[in-house]
Amino acid sequence: MILLGPTFTMPGSHEDEEWRRAGFGWSVVARVTGETLGTSVHSVSVRAVIQRVSEASVAVDGNVVGAIGTGLLVLVGVTGSDGQADAEALADKLARLRIFRDDDGKMNRSVTDVGGAVLVVSQFTLYGSVRRGNRPSFVDAAEPSAAEPLVEVVTRRLEGHGLEVATGRFGAMMDVHLVNDGPVTITLDVTDGRIQ
Repeated sequence: MILLGPTFTMPGSHEDEEWRRAGFGWSVVARVTGETLGTSVHSVSVRAVIQRVSEASVAVDGNVVGAIGTGLLVLVGVTGSDGQADAEALADKLARLRIFRDDDGKMNRSVTDVGGAVLVVSQFTLYGSVRRGNRPSFVDAAEPSAAEPLVEVVTRRLEGHGLEVATGRFGAMMDVHLVNDGPVTITLDVTDGRIQ
């Protein structure tokens, strides 16, 4: 798994229009198999990159809009065919995911167990495709009108698990700061309400 970023696009360009359609973000997730570089954009799913953090925050125009201490920073990408069941399944898995250390130093505790919080940031560029050329295409990312409600479902579902949840600002250019604890980074795809 490769994280590419930050990404820059010229105002008025074709890519700029894709960014305006879907919002803003930084990372592109790509998979490398043999000599072929590409993304699994055709496997339709809600996608998340989860990082165990000792602290994380997101700022818009220099103002912090969301911040947490110990917990999870979750970048969430949505495609046009994702639904509520996918968003709910992701949130349920996040609440139970055992990637925090227990007293023996083993990954055996969830964010719920350690009293941590979750920072959820919408990240349409998780569906950036670099299969053709070197400039990512984001055509598989959901339109904002479809993506924003599903990211909200993830947030509300996490709160239903009793977790403190902070968020970025949908569609804004955001600066995300974090201290990755470990480092520990997990990727999840959810299709038809099931973790892949």
